[in-house]
Amino acid sequence: MKKITPFLWFDTQAEEAMNFYVSIFKNTKVLNVSPGPNGRAMSVSFELEGQEFMAFNAGPEFKFTEAISLFVDCKTQEEVDELWEKLSAGGEKSRCGWLKDKFGLSWQIVPSALGELLGDKDPEKSKRVMEAMLQMNKLDIAGLRRAYTQE
Repeated sequence: MKKITPFLWFDTQAEEAMNFYVSIFKNTKVLNVSPGPNGRAMSVSFELEGQEFMAFNAGPEFKFTEAISLFVDCKTQEEVDELWEKLSAGGEKSRCGWLKDKFGLSWQIVPSALGELLGDKDPEKSKRVMEAMLQMNKLDIAGLRRAYTQE
């Protein structure tokens, strides 16, 4: 186990959530499923793109909020599109690349290009990119680049 591992609290859906996430990302592993009462897993551990996670079925006391999200760096628009659709299925699409999956966990699906464009030394270019991003739900690399190059 790595030094720091995100730990996700679910009511009863830890194994279902793990299987959902593992079905979406390409580089994944199920590491462990610990049985609990009623034939349902008590805890699970898995890996998504090299990041380990633990999940626990601990009851309905706590719910996920936007105060924590999983940030996914995407190299291409195709990757943004695919993850946006798959992770938001049964959940809720929001603004600026944010979504909630069907378990209520928040994700940010962000193209690498956004950081590059926002980091430009020209404050006007960065400002246009930020304004364009604030108008988007799913982030669109071509739209961000158009805002960047606009004179």
